[in-house]
Amino acid sequence: MKSDRHTARLLAVQGLYMHQENRNCSKDELLQFPWANEHELESFTTDIQVFARLLILGTLEHIKEIDTVITSRLRKWDISRISRVDLSILRVSFYCLIHQSDIPYAVTIQEAILLSQELSGDRSYSFINGVLDGYVKETIQDHGSAQE
Repeated sequence: MKSDRHTARLLAVQGLYMHQENRNCSKDELLQFPWANEHELESFTTDIQVFARLLILGTLEHIKEIDTVITSRLRKWDISRISRVDLSILRVSFYCLIHQSDIPYAVTIQEAILLSQELSGDRSYSFINGVLDGYVKETIQDHGSAQE
């Protein structure tokens, strides 16, 4: 059984994917989860919806900063070559790593791996793990403090 937070992250990734696919989709429209069917919508608790909306809005608000960080983590690779699903997962994950200090790094990375295993290609989880883990290791080393 998926946790509420996992479901919210899944919704956020789907929302960011939709935003990439349909630039005409407004933020307000995204926050109504138009890709979910009626049965799914009824199953989303208030906590799921609130956290998903926070992730969507926060990621979109900081998307230039997040994309800059992602780009800086890529070796011999360009952000435009990352699949839209993987990019959506990375964007939500980096939003959490940078702006959600109450979420442990390990939780964010594990959730990204789970999402990539659910939504993306066979090897995507390894790529996503490498990008996120490299950032965390560098951040901990640079700032001298580890997050529990």
